[in-house]
Amino acid sequence: MKETYYINDVNRVNTENIKIPDSIKPFKVVSLFSGCGGMDLGFQGDFDFLGKHFDKNPFDIIFANDIFKQAADMYEDNFEQKVERRDVKELEVNKDLPQEEVDVILGGFPCQTFSYAGKRKGLSDPRGQLYLQMIRVIDHYKPKMFIAENVDGIRNSRKDSKGDNVDTSALDTILKDFDMHGYNVQYHVLLAADYGVPQMRRRVIIMGIRKDLGDINNEYYPKQTYDETGEKTGRRWLTAKDGIDDLWNKVNKTNIPNHTSRDISKAKFYPGRKMQGNNRISANRPSPTIRAEHHGNIEAHYRTILSCPDDMSGWRRLSVRECARLQSFPDTYNFTSSASSAYKAIGNAVPPVLAWNIARSVYYTLNKLAK
Repeated sequence: MKETYYINDVNRVNTENIKIPDSIKPFKVVSLFSGCGGMDLGFQGDFDFLGKHFDKNPFDIIFANDIFKQAADMYEDNFEQKVERRDVKELEVNKDLPQEEVDVILGGFPCQTFSYAGKRKGLSDPRGQLYLQMIRVIDHYKPKMFIAENVDGIRNSRKDSKGDNVDTSALDTILKDFDMHGYNVQYHVLLAADYGVPQMRRRVIIMGIRKDLGDINNEYYPKQTYDETGEKTGRRWLTAKDGIDDLWNKVNKTNIPNHTSRDISKAKFYPGRKMQGNNRISANRPSPTIRAEHHGNIEAHYRTILSCPDDMSGWRRLSVRECARLQSFPDTYNFTSSASSAYKAIGNAVPPVLAWNIARSVYYTLNKLAK
């Protein structure tokens, strides 16, 4: 079946050239499945990453929700925003949510059931149906726009809610449901490395505009600002070395949080076995996707090489801070939890720099709709 909602030539905007007036009234945002706040930090803006400042964005997050206690703790420790920690299914929209007008709803509904690294139960897994709770909140607020995020594997997940194999993908079903609830929707796959994140992370970004405001031709995605060689954009992808090399000799020797011996998984390596995490990342390319796992699924640092390259006895895994760097979290973000919970929260997050670019494109879209 043809993927009806996908447009190869989506409208693009250079987010780095967008000027936002200081006097603009912030757009109000409700954040669902917020995790530790990678998407929210990008929409908020005003942070630094690898020597570059990402300006403040005109979005005011008035509500955040996540059931993962440790992620919620980290969110509250780094944002001036409380997190509603109940299951989204238990939230009463007329009682538990802010009773005011909302412009944008964000939702990175759980992705494990669609991930290539998971069991691929798709919509048959109750977690795969949580997008319906996002729709329930959208029905309540009727925001101008929504942004939903998920793994690339959602395009090829073909189990329906009963667990049967079907011709249409989970993504097609989800897009159709959003459409039926009053939104013109499309999706595009964004690669984080194309926006200055030192990581090869692909994510499906679904964008919806309320039908009375415009159609998908009014939606803008961020224009690519980095490429593999730099020939197309003038800037090559940032490598893992660009992202974390300065931290190599600073374990227990820096004020940057989450880079101590307690922040490094001690899980052993297994010579000769092909399994997740049982390898080193490459120095001269963006890192592979930082997964929402911990211990044995965290890769080794590229500098952990002894006289024999295949000798794993001297390898060390990436620290929590190194994983956060590869996800483009600023060094000021403190993951105030155990290393195990921090690894999980980081791997589940949207890279803040990618989210910043998405936020700028959303602002551009909303600004055009208002004219």
